[in-house]
Amino acid sequence: MSNNKIFRALSCQKRMQIMKILLNREMHLSALAKELEISVPVVSRHVKLLESAGLIQKRIVGNVHLLSAAVENLEEALEPFIEESVVEIQKHGSLFDALKQLPGVDVQKVGNNQYITSINGEKGYYIYEVDGKPPDIPINEYKPKKNVTLQVKKLVPVNKKKIAVKISL
Repeated sequence: MSNNKIFRALSCQKRMQIMKILLNREMHLSALAKELEISVPVVSRHVKLLESAGLIQKRIVGNVHLLSAAVENLEEALEPFIEESVVEIQKHGSLFDALKQLPGVDVQKVGNNQYITSINGEKGYYIYEVDGKPPDIPINEYKPKKNVTLQVKKLVPVNKKKIAVKISL
């Protein structure tokens, strides 16, 4: 999808509101119109534009169309803005050794493992990927055998379920 098309779709305040809502939950077109306090046809036009930019996806349940944000495409659009660095590590070094060379990366040791807790002062939970795939070992144990691309991603909470837990007497 073209970044120009995505940014054009996001240039309207109402469409930004629609994306904010759909990032948090799936919603039917008429419920979206009600929440935004605008007519269904107006919301429909905004949704079509966002859908053509690849920012919204539909899930059909019977004759009901549920809308949700296509987070992957939004992430892809932001790819050109990611800060890039090049570091070198020794032959048997770990990816953690690469991270230690970068300013602004804070790491905390828990047990035998190292966890990224902050990047440039932005605290949170971070995961890492190597060449686009999440490894199943801690970063301080991952020792690449060839040149790789390390991506550090902040985990952002997105509600997928809401569960009411009731205590029986």
